[in-house]
Amino acid sequence: MNTFEQFNLPKSLQKAIDELGLTTPTPIQEKAFPVIMSGRDVMGIAQTGTGKTFAYLLPILKQWKFAEGHTPRVLILVPTRELVVQVVEEIEKLTQYMSVRTLGIFGGVNINTQKTAVYQGCDILVGTPGRVMDLALDNVIRFDLLQKLVIDEFDEILNLGFRTQLTSILSMMKDKRQNILFSATMTDEVDGVLEDYFDFPEEITLAPSGTPLEKIQQLAYAVPNFLTKVNFLKKMLSESEDMSRVLIFINNKKVADILANLLEEDFGDQFGIIHSNKSQNYRLNTMASFQQGELRGIVTTDVMARGLDFNDVTHVVNMQFPEVPEQYMHRIGRTGRADKDGIAISFISPKEEEFQLAVEELMDREFDVLDLPEAIAVEERNLEFEKERKTIKFLTKKPKLEGGAAFHEKKDKNKKVNLGGPGKRTPRKTEPRNRAVQRKRAEKKKK
Repeated sequence: MNTFEQFNLPKSLQKAIDELGLTTPTPIQEKAFPVIMSGRDVMGIAQTGTGKTFAYLLPILKQWKFAEGHTPRVLILVPTRELVVQVVEEIEKLTQYMSVRTLGIFGGVNINTQKTAVYQGCDILVGTPGRVMDLALDNVIRFDLLQKLVIDEFDEILNLGFRTQLTSILSMMKDKRQNILFSATMTDEVDGVLEDYFDFPEEITLAPSGTPLEKIQQLAYAVPNFLTKVNFLKKMLSESEDMSRVLIFINNKKVADILANLLEEDFGDQFGIIHSNKSQNYRLNTMASFQQGELRGIVTTDVMARGLDFNDVTHVVNMQFPEVPEQYMHRIGRTGRADKDGIAISFISPKEEEFQLAVEELMDREFDVLDLPEAIAVEERNLEFEKERKTIKFLTKKPKLEGGAAFHEKKDKNKKVNLGGPGKRTPRKTEPRNRAVQRKRAEKKKK
């Protein structure tokens, strides 16, 4: 059996790993380690929950040598604030016996506070593309000593619209650096950025992006509408003690708020809620409460579908089926981690069947869609977001009036003739507009 001993890590790093209780590297960690150690550019394709963070941190930290300086030697870019916090925590766990200064920066907080922190110096900087670009343009962050650039969740960074910020950051850097990129999927946009900015990175592929995770039992139910889904979910939560650590995914913020309020009616404060309208402190506190077992579950949008690592999530519930097929894989990847089993439950309404088919095509596997149990109360009412949107036709022309020809035909003197523009018009003789003009002309002739 392979162990971390095979990497021949420094004693300070190996001690930290031992204290974390880790013994066996994951497949992506084994594959990535020698390639990153070689200094070549790396493009890793691996599903969420496979240990990507340690896959790039271990070889980077093995090569670490103390050096004086205040500007970062390693820059790690991630798509969300929550991921910044998590990656910083992982680095601090691994470097507790090493002399490494780590700093995380992201938007939504006072930029001046972060400027002060950067000026104090750091060795490894973790940040979101937007805030890193802002501080780099202000000349607060400098890349003079940068040795390694890590872009984690590469595809999600591009999906969130950070391509401009990412390319701006890349254009500020010197060419002499190692690029380490990790992505769950290989999209055309990812391929385009690679072609423009990187020199033939060696690809490490762990599994195709649509391969279903083997440790996750996937269940699907045909449910007519959202309120019926709520009844079904409440019954499951009431009757199943196994649903002790649950993530419930919703497609947008407003519906997430609706569901959180409905769950509060039956379960009090057992469930938290996270989406982009919540403040940074609120989101971090909610995540911490869930990690510590103070919350039974979290209602969330896809802001939590990528990269975040929660211990022992028993169930993932797709209250609304994701519209992007890859997002389904990221959501269910929150459970069944670290060789543990997990359960993913999807409630699929008739309008969501097209999204279901897209996921089946991606996974090359069909869902066994179960009927709604008879004990579940079926609601007739649809919520506002479920109703058909009627297209309103705006009238751009005045309606014709009922009546005789007098209403339709303009008088001859009011009919306009399109002369085709000033250049094409032929001069025409016109009658004087009024008697005053005629009189003035007559007076000029007399003079």
